Amino acid sequence: MNWLSRVRNSLPFGTKRETPDNLWVKCPGCQEMLFTKEYEENLHVCPRCEHHGRIGADERLAQLLDLGFAVLPQPEVAEDPLKFRDSKKYTDRLKEARAKNPHKDAFVVGSGTIEGRQAVVGVQDFGFMGGSMGMAVGEAFCAGAREALRRRCGYIVCTAAGGARMQEGILSLMQMPKATVMTRRLKEAGLPYIVVLTDPTTGGVTASYAMLGDVHIAEPGALIGFAGQRVIQDTIREKLPEGFQRAEYLHKHGMVDMVVTRADLRERLATLLDYLQPARAAA
Repeated sequence: MNWLSRVRNSLPFGTKRETPDNLWVKCPGCQEMLFTKEYEENLHVCPRCEHHGRIGADERLAQLLDLGFAVLPQPEVAEDPLKFRDSKKYTDRLKEARAKNPHKDAFVVGSGTIEGRQAVVGVQDFGFMGGSMGMAVGEAFCAGAREALRRRCGYIVCTAAGGARMQEGILSLMQMPKATVMTRRLKEAGLPYIVVLTDPTTGGVTASYAMLGDVHIAEPGALIGFAGQRVIQDTIREKLPEGFQRAEYLHKHGMVDMVVTRADLRERLATLLDYLQPARAAA
């Protein structure tokens, strides 16, 4: 060992400092590096470009509901009813998804209050198999609607999905009319049904309960549509306008009622519950 190595190793700054792996996060919008703590404190919204990042079900519920809310137990459904297998068994895919997620499937329901207003909130988690709609998602959606009917309060659903779950075939598509019936029951009972469209909301979810609300709110920049842009262009053989499936374009053309930032969403939902159920709010 030469003298330079000996001196370097003896100095306090000679050892390499370890940096935590989760100290920084790259914004998916502007690609800027952000402090993870700063990003999380800003509700996973980039402070530079206002890109609204995707968040999990538990975090969404905590942002919207007052402290002390309860999470409904997830309903039991038949798993792998078709014994489906592609490159992997469906059961193996479910195990992998559950190992990365605190919940058994992609739809979680919380029951509590929003700024003192009674509400039931259902959240679809894109992190669980792309938020795909299968029997478990359909049954959890209906369980949330039944809870709102029991409590005589509004039902708010935050959607995020890539569509129906292909591994369940026709059984996944049957969740569309099933959920539609429950939204009808809410309407007949005079209870608010509000949909918050988050990034992305596509496929069979868009074709059913995501577009049946009394009010449709979208987060800024959210991708919302049924089929992908390339599929539509190839079908109609026309070039589509830039951003035509984004929240702002849909709001401008009347498909979405309002675009609300994540920081303002809780307050806006409380206001809507007051408007749509004034008697309950007064009580």
